[in-house]
Amino acid sequence: MSSEEAPGNDWPGRSATGPDAVDRAIIAELLRDGRMSVRTLAERVHISRANAYARLTRLMDDGVITGFTVELAPQKAGLGTSAYVSVAIEQNSWRTVSAHLQELPYVEHFAMVGGDYDILVLVRTPDNETLRHVVLERIQDVPGVRATRTWLVFDEARGRGARWGTPD
Repeated sequence: MSSEEAPGNDWPGRSATGPDAVDRAIIAELLRDGRMSVRTLAERVHISRANAYARLTRLMDDGVITGFTVELAPQKAGLGTSAYVSVAIEQNSWRTVSAHLQELPYVEHFAMVGGDYDILVLVRTPDNETLRHVVLERIQDVPGVRATRTWLVFDEARGRGARWGTPD
């Protein structure tokens, strides 16, 4: 096996070594409350403050933790209309389309997917008129976009997600 084929390399599609039990406990605590102090974090996972700082820094440097953010209730924040938009693109236009989607207002998230469409986009807007504008005049005008299909979101709920503090 060459060094390029060795497990743990940085090639796309390769599985990285996962976090250990203490790292998973840190992640679990920060997912519950990303605003807690490092002192509180250290107390909750039963490690020293210096160890918590070191581990937190490593998790951020390694790209495991990519940032700290606020979770919004979209409707209460004035974004009462949400939709998933599937996008079919021209072959080899992913980078161009991705760059444009990152700049569009109201595009909250998008992912390249397999299936009948190439990209799935989550759009949150104040109203249906703005949603129509984003889909029909902004997304469909992106170079490389061939077609879109829109599904309105009537209700949302968070799923269980991964359990970081304990094994499943």
